[in-house]
Amino acid sequence: MQNKNVKPNFEFIALMASLMSIVALALDALLPALSQVGETINSFDATENQMLITMIFLGLGIGQLFFGPLSDSYGRKPIVYAGFILFALGSAVCLLAPNLTVMIVGRMIQGVGLSAPRSIAISIIRDTYKGDYMARIMSFVTAFFILVPVIAPATGMWIMDAFNWQAIFYVQLFFAVIICIWFWKRQPETLKPIYKIPFSLKVFKNGTLEFIKHRETVAFTFTSGFITGAFLVYLSGSQQVFEEQYGLVESFPYIFAGLAVSIGLSTLLNGTLVMRFGMRRLALMALTAFCAIAVLYVFLFWNQPNPSVFVLVSFLSLQFFCLGFLWGNFRSIAMEPIGHIAGIGAAINGFVSTVIAVPIASFISQYVIDSVWPMFLGLAICGLISLAIMLAVTKKKVAARFSRG
Repeated sequence: MQNKNVKPNFEFIALMASLMSIVALALDALLPALSQVGETINSFDATENQMLITMIFLGLGIGQLFFGPLSDSYGRKPIVYAGFILFALGSAVCLLAPNLTVMIVGRMIQGVGLSAPRSIAISIIRDTYKGDYMARIMSFVTAFFILVPVIAPATGMWIMDAFNWQAIFYVQLFFAVIICIWFWKRQPETLKPIYKIPFSLKVFKNGTLEFIKHRETVAFTFTSGFITGAFLVYLSGSQQVFEEQYGLVESFPYIFAGLAVSIGLSTLLNGTLVMRFGMRRLALMALTAFCAIAVLYVFLFWNQPNPSVFVLVSFLSLQFFCLGFLWGNFRSIAMEPIGHIAGIGAAINGFVSTVIAVPIASFISQYVIDSVWPMFLGLAICGLISLAIMLAVTKKKVAARFSRG
């Protein structure tokens, strides 16, 4: 294995976070503009317009399935460049789209392109770190990355008010170019030549066979999918919930930012606590709390109208605080046994979790029309399924150790 726990520096963390953050910028900056985009392309169904958010996730999942293996063969850096070029192409399609169908295609192309910097940033981290130390670095990277969702919706609204919604795409392209140049100038190649794998269709087959050998890798890939699917319901429906159900058009970007801060704080805290308690213990405690909060909301507001926005935001803040202890740890646990195939491993992990998440989000979003209750029901169900999977694999791991000892 090529990775060594070298001492991290702020620039490395900031650069990896920036590679991942362009995804958040492409997603969240467009949220306040969904209604205006719909009017321009003659799409007036709010539920259908949410596909502009969910379909970029589908592109992310599909793209990394290919970019991951390619990065194991040709190196991390060339594939990142290819991804940014594809993102620019998808942005052009969105800007020229005459209808919702074409724009969804453009968003999927954007997602495919962005899957390269997003997934390969994880591979670069895995090339360099391992174990709880990797989880710590992932937490700091994610905490830095969370700054973008905090400011993106408000930034998108300011850009739209000053110019138009099309200008949001030009701003995204501008930052993509800046990040790409920074990456080119400052990040060395982390895949050593001796670890490069000749590209062939066998890469997919062999990588998949190796991937499924590891029970924890498979289990935590599935839990990531369910938790991401539950969160994607909120992400795609947040504009409709706060602007249409609560009538908080002007306040929406700031509410969204506040909720993102709760994720960022817990992610940063995870980076400190993970070295003391371990990523598995922290993930289990957070997932248990995540389930309890969602179930409590479901029972309290069964057949009731939406609560006050203060109550809703309080529940969501607690829910999202738990997420900060889940995403980085789940990904780190899944990736830990497969460092020798970090590229294809990250690709399969991301693809499978996305394929699980997008249908979940699309299905549940159909019911978040005039009530937030279905969203919390989805959070509860997805959380409980993830908790059952985690407990099952943990129990089997303990039993296996006991039988060997």
